[in-house]
Amino acid sequence: MNSAHIHLVLNHIPVLGIIFGLLVMAYGFIRKSDEVKQTALGLFVVAALLTIPVYLTGEPAEEIVEHLAGVSDAMIDPHEDWAFYALVLMEITGVLALVNLIFFRHSFAKKFLAVTTLSSLIAVGSILWTANLGGKIRHTEIGNDSTQTVNPEKQTETKKKTDDDDDH
Repeated sequence: MNSAHIHLVLNHIPVLGIIFGLLVMAYGFIRKSDEVKQTALGLFVVAALLTIPVYLTGEPAEEIVEHLAGVSDAMIDPHEDWAFYALVLMEITGVLALVNLIFFRHSFAKKFLAVTTLSSLIAVGSILWTANLGGKIRHTEIGNDSTQTVNPEKQTETKKKTDDDDDH
């Protein structure tokens, strides 16, 4: 297992963790349950912690994939830039959530919970955008450009198959 593989395996956890945390937080607000809100805060902390190894495996993963056919700096650089922003926002959210957990029973914590939830909304936006950009590095099928390069051999094969099927 190399660093690119580790990066690909780990990168889903913070994305899903913060989304799940937001859903749990929304449920906590709806049910007016402090225990559910605390669970969501715990999920934010875990997602923030797991964002660190994802970020740290990004550069070694880049070293592996940057020389592969179809991969360019134009695809990697935006992902790398946004990964830093997502890391910072996730860590801010994680710290806010941890502080919120520690002081949950204090009077100011209720207002602080709104700040933490807002931070998690911003973080989820940035981490989803980062994940989207990362997916485009090796998944050209999710790119915006519908005029992607087609392998001429594959195109000829497909055309020949179609011509052979037109016997009716």
